[in-house]
Amino acid sequence: MTLPVRAIGTPLDRFDGPAKVTGTARYAFEHPVDRPAYLFPVQATVAVGRIVAVHTEPASREPGVLAVLTPENAPRVASFDDPEVVILQNHEVAYRGQFVAAAVAETSEAARRAAELVRVDYQAGPHDVELRADHPDRYAPEVMNGGFATDSLRGNPEAALADAAVRLDATYTTPWYQHAQLEPHSTIARWADGRLTLHVASQGVHRLRESLATLFGLDPERIRVISPHVGGAFGGKLHTHPDVVLAVLGALAVPGRPVKLALTRQQMFSQVGYRTPTVQRVRLGAGPDGRLVAVSHEVVQQTARHKEFAEQTATPTRVMYAAPHRSTTHRLVRLDVPVPTIMRAPGKTPGMYALESAMDEMAIACGQDPVEFRIANEPPLDPELDRPFSTRNLVGCLRDGARRFGWAGRDPTPGVRRAAGGWLVGTGVAASMYPVYRLPGSSATIRLEPDGRYTVSIGAADLGTGTWTALTQVAADALGVLVDRIVLRIGDTDLPAAMAAGGSSGMTSWGSAVVEAAGRLRARLAAEQHDPVPADGIEASAEMPPNPHREHFSMYAFGAQFAEVRVHEATGEVRVPRLLGVFAAGRIINPKTGRSQLLGGMTMGLSMALHERCVLDPRFGHVVNHDLAEYHIATNADVGRVEVHTLVEDDPYVNPMGSKGIGELGIVGTAAAIANAVQHATGVRVRDLPITPDRFFVGATSVRG
Repeated sequence: MTLPVRAIGTPLDRFDGPAKVTGTARYAFEHPVDRPAYLFPVQATVAVGRIVAVHTEPASREPGVLAVLTPENAPRVASFDDPEVVILQNHEVAYRGQFVAAAVAETSEAARRAAELVRVDYQAGPHDVELRADHPDRYAPEVMNGGFATDSLRGNPEAALADAAVRLDATYTTPWYQHAQLEPHSTIARWADGRLTLHVASQGVHRLRESLATLFGLDPERIRVISPHVGGAFGGKLHTHPDVVLAVLGALAVPGRPVKLALTRQQMFSQVGYRTPTVQRVRLGAGPDGRLVAVSHEVVQQTARHKEFAEQTATPTRVMYAAPHRSTTHRLVRLDVPVPTIMRAPGKTPGMYALESAMDEMAIACGQDPVEFRIANEPPLDPELDRPFSTRNLVGCLRDGARRFGWAGRDPTPGVRRAAGGWLVGTGVAASMYPVYRLPGSSATIRLEPDGRYTVSIGAADLGTGTWTALTQVAADALGVLVDRIVLRIGDTDLPAAMAAGGSSGMTSWGSAVVEAAGRLRARLAAEQHDPVPADGIEASAEMPPNPHREHFSMYAFGAQFAEVRVHEATGEVRVPRLLGVFAAGRIINPKTGRSQLLGGMTMGLSMALHERCVLDPRFGHVVNHDLAEYHIATNADVGRVEVHTLVEDDPYVNPMGSKGIGELGIVGTAAAIANAVQHATGVRVRDLPITPDRFFVGATSVRG
């Protein structure tokens, strides 16, 4: 196959596809090591308390057991700065499921059997695990995840709301969500000759290395982290979690033996983070013409008592729509629960569910079409920063989506469309948005080899998102060669440092570094004579350069989500036969893998809308539906026709490729579009996710009064 030199924009098949479908792509737990030992953890059975005694004798006598770790004998760490990963260092229990001991054995079966024989005595204390909007211990954190301000205020929203011709005051809730990646969190840890080698499922090998170096008081150069393939992450494999630390402690306890740990699905529900549940009050005020005059968005959500994580839920409300008076606030409640973490489009996903549901309610109250209502409230500048957007094509997405979806002529009256078999039919719309993040810390090296190929090295990550392919295309474009002359190396701390894959910033950050290194190599080749190329090649390195435009423009990707739903009038069952999304996300590096990312995000949003919810037992402090049999996620039968379209968008300010992140954009707004379609189908406004049949019969709110 002859490929064009202009690789960006070409819908290439994934280069790592054959290895994955044939099973030769190695994931963390699959890397071959000599004489592996296996670790299985012991978890706390109380939500709060203190370990009084750990009885390990029966476990230690089991055949094949190499070590039983407890707070009494576990290797010590050097830093206590991150309470989440300081495990087996004291006798305190902060949440149910916390690691309190572990068994290391010759086989996984022996390790699990030994762990079951460990008995732990506790002095349990009173616990509080239930989030309430009126919780007396609400507080304002100093800063939100991502460095966002906790609160924002412009004008006098209270007065403007009181004077508004049309007002909305509604509360929306989202539950506790689990990442539910296909690949469980897995680690192989080995100490040898004073060096630690890790095979681990990670979104950022250099980030993980720095974290472990701090925790154990090691020179980072003594740690190597390898992660060429990751079987899904969604943010859950970005931060360091207790499972990796436990594997390292196990390896310290059996020197010279690689220790393998793969969490069970049930263990993942308490160990590797989750999206915090939220309670969100949104108040909107508009004039007689439907123009917003005031916006208020108040968020209450949970964090762990032993470590704070503050999701930036209300931040999209600060930039989405024009209103002279606006306010957003975040309040946290410390509970005796595991630590929340980022999950696909943190803040934007739950925040836009509430905002876009409220916008739909307000459009109805104003007697306006939901698409036109959003367009009428487009801001000319970033409402928070008063500066222009580098590009803002939300209106284009709404117009194009409405045309493709067949929105024209839609009867706004709820409950009038019916399909055979007792199904009520409705359609809904919502907006999507996601910032263009550019995170520091990425560098790349490119070497021209004697055989004419270019080896591109950068410690980037592929979470199943297509980095192996898309970054190769970026390099080929920057060098002006065909993609078959590029050899990409990623996922290893022996490679140049790279920021972690988070915030849809990977391609912006890694690609900018690769383009810069390519420019330097081309300049060197033009200035020097190398014929033939020396045996050790010719190389150039570069860090990601600064972007001079970031201080002058607000940079976002936008989209419009349209949904058709059917709700059975007798049972309340909800089906989604059609989703359509139109997105403006700069230059799409690979339309094929890019479409897959957006389609996957929309599917995840459908799952959020209809199925997903962790159920907490307040008596014991743990998630009871802690497996994929009872924590329901969308499967093939739940997903109907999903259409993904992108607008041609030229944004010269974001980065040298002109691209914007899309990994998280697709999920934002999907749940709101479905909820809005459900209201159109039934006349019932469901404000609490997921939209399950009981919502239509218990405590439902009809917009018709």
